[in-house]
Amino acid sequence: MLRYLSGGESHGPELTVIVEGLPSNLNVSKEIIDEQLRKRQQGYGRGMRMKIESDQVEVTSGVRFGRTLGSPVTMRVINRDFSHWTDRMAVFGAPPENGKEIHRPRPGHADLAGAIKYDHRDVRNVLERASARNTTTMVAAGALARQLLSEFGIRVTAHVVEIGTVRATNIPSDWDELVRLADASPVRTADKDAEAAMMALIDEAKAKGDTLGGVFEIVIEGCPIGLGSYVHPDRKLDGRLAGALMSIQAIKGVEIGLGFEAARRFGSNVHDPILHDGTSYLRPSNGAGGLEGGVTNGQPVVLRVAMKPISTLYKPLDSVDMVTKQAEPAAVERSDYCAVPAASVVGENVAAWVIAQAFLEKFGNDSMEQIRDVFNAYQARVRSR
Repeated sequence: MLRYLSGGESHGPELTVIVEGLPSNLNVSKEIIDEQLRKRQQGYGRGMRMKIESDQVEVTSGVRFGRTLGSPVTMRVINRDFSHWTDRMAVFGAPPENGKEIHRPRPGHADLAGAIKYDHRDVRNVLERASARNTTTMVAAGALARQLLSEFGIRVTAHVVEIGTVRATNIPSDWDELVRLADASPVRTADKDAEAAMMALIDEAKAKGDTLGGVFEIVIEGCPIGLGSYVHPDRKLDGRLAGALMSIQAIKGVEIGLGFEAARRFGSNVHDPILHDGTSYLRPSNGAGGLEGGVTNGQPVVLRVAMKPISTLYKPLDSVDMVTKQAEPAAVERSDYCAVPAASVVGENVAAWVIAQAFLEKFGNDSMEQIRDVFNAYQARVRSR
């Protein structure tokens, strides 16, 4: 079973993730993990924190000479900003006597509900772990998963299709070109006209002390037929992908394939006809987004993910001091104005993780050599059908 456990606070000493269930003899590149971490930190609309941190992973177990051992892989990312927070985020000792507790929860954040649930007086005890800084561990784990998937021709990428009211419409049909343009864009969109409008809207939000959300699309190419299962709800791959993506901070919606648009059409304009060319099954369309009945059908898996505007506003909304119960403006933490481009990087790595879980469930996870044997035999069996 492929799984991970993460730990760490936004301004604590470090972020840690332990990955269990990777097969032995998988070639691991630190550079690929660091590249995904670097992409997560970029994007037009990011705040000052990203100018402080320069995330790089340190692998401390489970890998020897660049190959996995089959034992748990431990990864650490040091928080450079911790040096400025040693008084407020000390592991031991007494809290500082300078009135820096936070009592004014932010609307839209976990602050209030979390403080009540865990019985905290200082809301910082909530926001440090609830912070999107912790998506660093999601990306690090997903970057390992994508290296596994690439060994079997599975590629995971994402691009931004909406920020606020601006929608990308001029998207190239060639996927390699789309990826090239998105990777070169400050907002990770492949539509150059939309890019300028998106950046202008982010500038407007910044000037107002406001924030913006948006939508990004994830495409997973090369999935074999048969990942996931229809036999029980918790094994359906569409549900697992949606659940994992919804677990990312600020994500409020996930669509697969046509998504909500499918509800507005007749079935004849939704479902994908099945053809056969004498060698393999073909689909002239992909309204299902590569998933039918919770199982991959050989088409690209297509997901769209909606992110709400970030909760921290530099012109804060009304709130209440949890100690005095008096009306006060919400607390202000250093934050971004728009993190949709960064969220798209998190999303594609989270999706890679879920696909890797389903892949290993089907093909085993002891060693890469055994997995290849099973995978190749299965693909030959599929071709015979």
